[in-house]
Order: sequence, then C-alpha cells, then structure tokens
Amino acid sequence: MDSDAVTGRVDVVAGIVVSDRRVLLCHRSPDRAWYGNVWDFPGGHVDTGESPTAALVRELREELGIVIEEPSEPGFSRLVTSEFDMRIWVVTQWAGAPANASPEEHDDLAWMSVKAIADLPLAHDSYPSLIALALNAATDTECHSH
Repeated sequence: MDSDAVTGRVDVVAGIVVSDRRVLLCHRSPDRAWYGNVWDFPGGHVDTGESPTAALVRELREELGIVIEEPSEPGFSRLVTSEFDMRIWVVTQWAGAPANASPEEHDDLAWMSVKAIADLPLAHDSYPSLIALALNAATDTECHSH
C-alpha cells in the first residue's frame, strides 16, 4: 500500500529554478482545482512507481520544456502538509529555454527576485524564505544551458 492511501497526502516534487539571482515561478491558472490563481514552483505529482527525482526531470520537461540531469543528491527542502508531501530541489543547470509548455496548468511564467515576490499570492507561505535560501545556496558559477 502506498503512502498516499495511508495518509491522504499527495507526493509532489518541485524545482526552484535559479538564474541571475532570480527564480522562475509559474502562475497556476485560476480555474485549477488544486491551488489555483497562485504563483508556484514548477513541478507536480509523482506517478505511481516513479522516483521523486525522475518525476522532477519529467515535470520540468513537461511544464518548462527544459532538460535537467536527474538529481543524485537529496532534495534541498521538503514541505509536508495534510494535503501534500513536496520534495524540492534547486535547479541551476539545464538544457533548453524555459517556456510555458503547459498552458492548461499555468497562465504565466516569470523570473522573480526575492523583492518581486513579496506581495504575490504564493502557493505556500514558506516560499519567500525557501527562495532566499535557494538563491544563497546557488553559486555565481551556475551554468544555465548547454
């Protein structure tokens, strides 16, 4: 029996995609049943039998059209609520140009600074501190595309 059946929580993954001291956030369409009309990290549900790291690779490809290497390290952070268990990785390297590849899920994408997100409706109240930590963790030698 999987953990979803026991706890009712959905397993999700997300990437804090970092470039030039900014993060890429996706605006969830207002008509989305789950967390509609808020800014969120790109990512999504882990499919049955899929590892969280494989789910991250798939979700970033599906949502942003970028290709990342499957992370070998444990996630940067983890948010556990009554609704979801989210593993989060900081992503500083990818191939391709990020674009809104899932217009049915998101109606906008934007590169945001810590200051720019201050007044935005975010999917979780921990995002500002997570973003600040992620930006501090990302190095100045990041490589964005190959």
